[in-house]
Amino acid sequence: MSDWIVPDWPAPSNVKALFTTRKGGTGSSLSPSPFASFNLGDHVGDDPLTVKQNRDVLRRFLPNEPRWLKQVHGTGVVRVEGRDCGAPPSAPPIGDAAFSRHPGNVCAVLVADCLAILLCDRSGTIVAVIHAGWRGLAGKAIENMVSAIGTPPAALMAWLGPAIGPNHFEVGEEVRQAFVTNDERSDAAFIPHSSCKGKWFADLFLLARQQLLKAGVTEVYGGGVCTFSDPVRFFSYRRDGSTGRMAGLIWLAPQTTPAFEGVAETHPLVLRATS
Repeated sequence: MSDWIVPDWPAPSNVKALFTTRKGGTGSSLSPSPFASFNLGDHVGDDPLTVKQNRDVLRRFLPNEPRWLKQVHGTGVVRVEGRDCGAPPSAPPIGDAAFSRHPGNVCAVLVADCLAILLCDRSGTIVAVIHAGWRGLAGKAIENMVSAIGTPPAALMAWLGPAIGPNHFEVGEEVRQAFVTNDERSDAAFIPHSSCKGKWFADLFLLARQQLLKAGVTEVYGGGVCTFSDPVRFFSYRRDGSTGRMAGLIWLAPQTTPAFEGVAETHPLVLRATS
């Protein structure tokens, strides 16, 4: 069954968040290999009906259908309006980040090695999520989001979801240069490959923390959980190539208290992450 992750961070009580794993689904909703079993990505080659059934299972834990995005490894930010609540468009908006100030709107990104960064403010008035691979981080996705939401960065907190760890994320010199050219401190996030000249191991978690701090977000939690090294719990594109997608989701609880409220914290299928 599922072992979805609830972020362990001091977010306000009306801020709800989840990170799914590859475990989950029931009966006919189980995705087959290589997408087994709780794939939420509808663009990876899995059967569309099975993906829909998996998303229907996820929907039981949420106040509304998530506002899925057409992710392009960019830095575009989508604002999820109040009128969007529960009414997903026929074509998902293009972007790699989303935020909302409206209770019940679920912001979501899909990942399989890239980093899902969840954000909220200490007053519980805004939530946001960023799909942050190396391209997004190098393109200042975090800075773009902080600017877009307009909340003083000192009032924000962030949680870093599972992603490919620094022992497995091999990159070329061009990736390293994309970071150190803009900030020499980024060099600390790259360790030279011991046997392959011109190759480096990159630390997405450290790069994200550096950029959050640079943007003024000093309260950062999570990070350090590697998707590549745990094939039982996590999909990993670098490890498997053809594979499924997990979701990082965040929302403000509706003013009323529907049946789902509290399920994410108490349901036996859901585990709380360590910070």
